[in-house]
Amino acid sequence: MAETLNSLPAADGFRMPAEWEPHAGCWMIWPERADNWRAGGGPGQAAFAEVAATIARFEPMTMLVSAGQWANARALLPPAVRLVEAGTDDAWCRDSGPSFLTDAHGRLRGVDWGFNAWGGLYAPFDRDEMVAAKVLETERAPRYRAPLVLEGGSIHVDGEGTVLTTEECLLNPNRNPGLSRAEIEQHLKDYLGVSTVIWLGAGLVHDETSGHIDNIACFVRPGVVALTWCDDPADPQYAISRDAYERLSKARDARGRNIEVVKLPLPGPLFRREDEAIEIDSGGTMSRHFGERLGGSYVNFYIGNGLVLMPFLDPAHDEEARAILAGLFPDRTVIGLPTREILLGGGNIHCITQQQPAGVPG
Repeated sequence: MAETLNSLPAADGFRMPAEWEPHAGCWMIWPERADNWRAGGGPGQAAFAEVAATIARFEPMTMLVSAGQWANARALLPPAVRLVEAGTDDAWCRDSGPSFLTDAHGRLRGVDWGFNAWGGLYAPFDRDEMVAAKVLETERAPRYRAPLVLEGGSIHVDGEGTVLTTEECLLNPNRNPGLSRAEIEQHLKDYLGVSTVIWLGAGLVHDETSGHIDNIACFVRPGVVALTWCDDPADPQYAISRDAYERLSKARDARGRNIEVVKLPLPGPLFRREDEAIEIDSGGTMSRHFGERLGGSYVNFYIGNGLVLMPFLDPAHDEEARAILAGLFPDRTVIGLPTREILLGGGNIHCITQQQPAGVPG
């Protein structure tokens, strides 16, 4: 059984590595939720399968899948993808999964954050709340249980002491209403092994996660941040991206560096078509209605071993965004996949993946 620790990761010498550091593998969750994945889940499952198969060419891939979907997932996924049976409520492994940590001795552990479905976006979410513990149990990795509701998509680290996040998400009263900004910062430092928190304001327009950082900005290497950029003053994203740019331009990372900002174009804007709507009473607050704006972003990419896997969302900007990422990651193959079906469920490639850094559980 994986050990549950009562100490603090930072005090134990652990930190969350940057996404570009070497991986032991990647985790995903098979989608099947009928009120979130249209047409019985088929189109979404095809998109997830393509993401998993692509990543599996570069690093080990594990898919959590329910008993009822096992045969279907096995048929759609290549043999290289390992299946682990686990019940879940939805398929956002970045957010319900653990944040893996390592130390200077190459040991691997993980943080199990509190999870409440982005402030109650859907219910129930008790099986998703257990995903991190199940993943750590599968890997026999010691587990830290954090006293903080937090999703992995709301943080991005440079591996050198800096975490990037948004006020819209982490300070949202639907997550940790009893905690102050200073208390939340201290938890980030204790559980991620960072010393500097860079706060952006709002996230992407119409991001139903309350502004996750992985839709608006991310580190691509220490001291360099990719930022979703909008050139249309009439678009509400215009002012948000400029505010983020100003904050990043004034910020210093944990090593005292200025932040270089690289702009990625905003796709679209994109809207849900009539055939993509799901008119089902979910019992929660999920909205999948015709005409609503989708939170599309090229920042929502995954960095793997030798790979950057990015969403293709808008033919007018796909290749421009791919070229920018290719310039930022010259030592990696940049691959774009059409991921509108994932976007329709409320996220994208980064949201459905969770990297496991290289390390030996201990």
